[in-house]
Amino acid sequence: MEDPAHGAAPHGPRAVALVGPQGSGKSTLSAALVEMAGGGEARRGGRERSSSHEMRPAHCDFLGERWALLDCPGSVEFVHEAAAALAVADLAVVVAEPDPARAIALRPVFRMLEDSGVPFLVFVNKVDALSAPAEALVAAMQAETAVQLVPRQMPIREGERVIGYVDLLSERAFRYRPDAASERIGLPAAVAETEQAAHDALIDSLADRDDELLEQVIEGATPTPAELYSHFRKDMEARSLAGVMFGVAEHAHGVLRLWKALRHDAPDVGATAARHGIAPEGPALAQVFRTSWRGAAGKLSFARVWRGALRDGASYGGVRIGGMMRFAEGELQRVAEAGAGDVVALGRLEGVATGGTLGEAAPALAFPAPPPPLHEVAIAAAERKDDVKLAGGLEKLLEEDPALRLTRDGETGETRLAGLGEIHVGSAVERLERLSGVAVRTARPRVPFRETIRRPVREHARLKRQTGGHGQFADVKLEIEPRGRGEGFAFNDRIVGGAVPKQYIAAVADAAEEATRRGPFGYPVVDIAVTLVDGGFHAVDSSDMAFRSATRAGMAEGLAKAEPVLLEPIHRITVSAPNGFTAGVQRLLTGRRGQILGYAERAGWPGWDDTEALLPAAELHGLAVELRSQTAGLGSFVHSFEHLSEAPPRLAEKVAQAAAT
Repeated sequence: MEDPAHGAAPHGPRAVALVGPQGSGKSTLSAALVEMAGGGEARRGGRERSSSHEMRPAHCDFLGERWALLDCPGSVEFVHEAAAALAVADLAVVVAEPDPARAIALRPVFRMLEDSGVPFLVFVNKVDALSAPAEALVAAMQAETAVQLVPRQMPIREGERVIGYVDLLSERAFRYRPDAASERIGLPAAVAETEQAAHDALIDSLADRDDELLEQVIEGATPTPAELYSHFRKDMEARSLAGVMFGVAEHAHGVLRLWKALRHDAPDVGATAARHGIAPEGPALAQVFRTSWRGAAGKLSFARVWRGALRDGASYGGVRIGGMMRFAEGELQRVAEAGAGDVVALGRLEGVATGGTLGEAAPALAFPAPPPPLHEVAIAAAERKDDVKLAGGLEKLLEEDPALRLTRDGETGETRLAGLGEIHVGSAVERLERLSGVAVRTARPRVPFRETIRRPVREHARLKRQTGGHGQFADVKLEIEPRGRGEGFAFNDRIVGGAVPKQYIAAVADAAEEATRRGPFGYPVVDIAVTLVDGGFHAVDSSDMAFRSATRAGMAEGLAKAEPVLLEPIHRITVSAPNGFTAGVQRLLTGRRGQILGYAERAGWPGWDDTEALLPAAELHGLAVELRSQTAGLGSFVHSFEHLSEAPPRLAEKVAQAAAT
């Protein structure tokens, strides 16, 4: 039977993002929703399908209404995929685990929802494994979000087993049935008293936000289920509360009730567009939220139509649509037109990047920027002849994934690919090989060490060669001395009496600076001063080239004698993690030669700490992997270059040996 307030006129197409921690069962729930809607085979077969590294869209119709389900990866390394889905979603379903101890994993998800402004509800999956009281679980989740969580359902237990639930809005009880809609039953006497208290608490929560309802309650009147549904929807859309529901996606328990909640509570595209500041009137407007290269299908741009209609083959703002598709029953299906609210894949869309808009004079719309990268590898084609193909693959890869960053290190010649973690980068390399059709080598990036000197030296270099005709002659006397950290390179001359003509002094200066590009350890030399104090020349045999050669030889000899020292870059790093892991975070950092500067509660994140430290750049590689393994996958960090510091002797010796080979 349809709930009282669920018989409203059909809405236009709506989009729902499924978000939550890895392993919570989002993909299983997405498949169960599609199956319950009659949209094809569910393919649920297990607690959770293999973890996905990309957003997976699915289309289905439920009770005559069109839906797009955006199943988002749960790993923090692919959080940008969830953020992109939320940018176009009408509502989000947070899929949570039934363990109060795991509620802390919801904090990043809740924070992303709070920042994005998307209304949401919580679906506690795997409720058959719920061992703690439901009230304790809701309290644990509430500690992780500023939005009030209001249970819409109360689990019914038989002994230790959850066998159904009570819908607190309609006060109806249901028993789960295997792979079928739940069966309505009478309210068990054992839960009647608890249910009444929970129902009253729900009404009180709604009355706190509505004076009319509050007055009704004070006067002793009982709101009808239709009135409660209306208040609940209004408060959810305003993001002043979020409903909490329970079920087991693997067995379709609670899935039909979730569908009915979505149908009633999810805002339509008009309300979502208004939240984004999009005017309701105007030419057709769509926003691309994901780009994917799909083999023979070519480039697909996933887009949400905010207003108007898009037609296959038509041009908008000079951009032509070369194919329009939906994902139904797991397959691409061509469609000729898409209206406001639709989520479609557009083929061969040129000139519109992820986050960009399509339409006549289309306005720029807000789109989430990806987090800063944390893990980096040097990449190259396994065979040099494939460099051009690799470059083409990289162009497609970066178009697909804005969270990746590609840099070229002019000093080392390395091409570096950076992402949000080892899995993210590893997945990107696999995609790169498919996109380019070439084998890719990866390596740990070289650390940008620097060198300086400890003591001043004087060096005399003389070049005298006679090979017939004009010879080569140059004589330079150099003083090489250290400068303060960060003061850079300086050149001076104290030539008197024309010992070295002015036209050659510039050549000495250039050669001296050029010689700092590679010191005894094989890295650039910084913070030194070079002074040309004396020298000699020959009227016929001296030249710029001769003075450059003599200077380079003198610099090489002098730097080796001046007690060279290896400098390593030190970064200031801020690590964020739940405070239960703070001690472990500090041990991790000190174990990587980090200097702890202090820690404090993370602003706006109760129960989380920010630990600040100075950490050698050489120790950043692999830190994300180890940090996440020690913080239940929740730890993250940001870092930036702080200063150069003298490397420990053992490291300097290792680098020197490598330079000598």
